[in-house]
Amino acid sequence: MFDWVVSTIEGWGYLGVLMLMVAENVFPPIPSEVIMPLAGFLAGSGRLSLTLTIVVGTIGSVLGTLMWYYIGLWFGEERLKRFAARHGRLLTLSPSDIDAAHEWFQRHGAMAVFFGRMIPAIRTLISVPAGLARMPMWKFLLYTVIGSALWTGVLTFAGLMLHENYALVADYVDPLSKLVVIAVVAIYLYRVVTWKPH
Repeated sequence: MFDWVVSTIEGWGYLGVLMLMVAENVFPPIPSEVIMPLAGFLAGSGRLSLTLTIVVGTIGSVLGTLMWYYIGLWFGEERLKRFAARHGRLLTLSPSDIDAAHEWFQRHGAMAVFFGRMIPAIRTLISVPAGLARMPMWKFLLYTVIGSALWTGVLTFAGLMLHENYALVADYVDPLSKLVVIAVVAIYLYRVVTWKPH
């Protein structure tokens, strides 16, 4: 995964950063923790602009989250609950889980979107309850942009600071990113096997 991310950014530049960050929010196992530090590293070597890299990474992140927001908005809570009642095992989700998530989101909506942008896996999924709760688009975008820009900036600066030592870090990041994918799949399969409706 590491080599693929490197070749995409080197070959496509800012467009590569944009596409990878959109994909990261659509398919969570492609982690921004790999994408943006690498982009920061390339910015440190003079191949990309630091400011433009952060802006493009943030735009990609926001575009990816909008898809999930509209899925939540379009699906609606009642339809999702009916879907969960029929396909709960595959979703590892029951109608009561949806009720609990909705109540929690109603209490913490804005801050959940803001802080959720900085937590792996959660940053993708947090957009769905925002859509389900019909959070106003301007409010969703405001907190998503601020949270995404902050997280993207931190990761990009981390890559910039590593600069010449990034090759050493790559030896650890690549197996770690593969481990994350394996862990996500294993947790999902475990939940499918042990899932019980409630």
